[in-house]
Amino acid sequence: MKLAMIGIGQAGGKIVDEFLAYDARTGADVVRAAVAANTAKADLRGIEHIPQAQQILVGQSRVKGHGVGADNELGAEVTEEDIDEIQSALDSVAVHEIDAFLVVAGLGGGTGSGGAPVVAKHLKRIYTEPVYGLGILPGGDEGGIYTLNAARSLKTFVDQVDNLMLFDNDAWRSSGESVGEGFDAINAELVTRFGVLFSAGEVTAGSDVAESVVDSSEIINTLKGGGISSLGYAEVPVDEPTRTGLLSRLRGPADDGIDSTDATNRITSLVRKATLGRLTLPTELQGTERALLVVAGPSAYLNRKGIEHGRKWLEEQTGSMEVRGGDYPRRGNGTVAALVLLGGVTNVPRIKELQQVAIEAQQNRGEITGESEGRFTDLMDTGGELDSLF
Repeated sequence: MKLAMIGIGQAGGKIVDEFLAYDARTGADVVRAAVAANTAKADLRGIEHIPQAQQILVGQSRVKGHGVGADNELGAEVTEEDIDEIQSALDSVAVHEIDAFLVVAGLGGGTGSGGAPVVAKHLKRIYTEPVYGLGILPGGDEGGIYTLNAARSLKTFVDQVDNLMLFDNDAWRSSGESVGEGFDAINAELVTRFGVLFSAGEVTAGSDVAESVVDSSEIINTLKGGGISSLGYAEVPVDEPTRTGLLSRLRGPADDGIDSTDATNRITSLVRKATLGRLTLPTELQGTERALLVVAGPSAYLNRKGIEHGRKWLEEQTGSMEVRGGDYPRRGNGTVAALVLLGGVTNVPRIKELQQVAIEAQQNRGEITGESEGRFTDLMDTGGELDSLF
């Protein structure tokens, strides 16, 4: 799947930058265009792979390159004011070469949570290609203002995109890590998972041919209908067969000395681990509208029976009749991996919790503001009494 990626805010820019690094490592060539937009000049300096001309500093006249201080209303305003600068960076995109746009943002900060829905709305108005969102939910320990931003942005963002894929920091932070180490590790995990998803079906020179191709249309159909999606992933190391020449590419699994029963069991086990393990957004499986299974690895290990068993198991677990599946032959990783995309999830405890915390935070904010105004009035009244003494 070929994408034009737009990273909004610090987290969004870093993740798009990491996608470009993933492309360089794997040769996937998923990212056909990349743009980073931010209100903080210092955050743009940390970007290594996005070309300088595609790094856009928005809101200079308002915030002077110092960021919006977690104020997502201001983040939305300055992005709207400078949307033409972001569009100018996209004007060079060969739209006929891409399958979709992907707007990436952390939903806790001011620039990402405020600006991402603005950019998505603009893209939907200008282009006919699907516009997807990839949002990062803040951890519970990051502070109430970030939770409030995420809850506000979530509803606006999901309404402006064809589908919003979410990654929950709370489910991925490890204890004992510094903030920088934690976010770097999270970004690497995120890009690995979504990188496999978007790479599926892309054929490069010398690559093996899939038996059941998962192409961009399969991904688009799984994400259609809007809503929120989550991703699961599991992999296991294998001894990769040495295969050279056309004849070896046409040989079957039996010729590689790989037991077909073991290959089937390996795949069905991986599908269960990917689905029941750590999802990008923890969710209940029942009620999932659509799902996609991709099994990636050396072609000799991609057993059709295992993939079909995994797909049927997903149908049973989700209750959905729209479960697609296929293989993605890739060499050089030394692993077999199962990736499960759950599209249109509806039973998500984390989002309900986020909304409740945001409601409480908003109420507390109003109470604190009211108390502060009352104390300030009392203070000034006292000042007036002092003035009468002189």
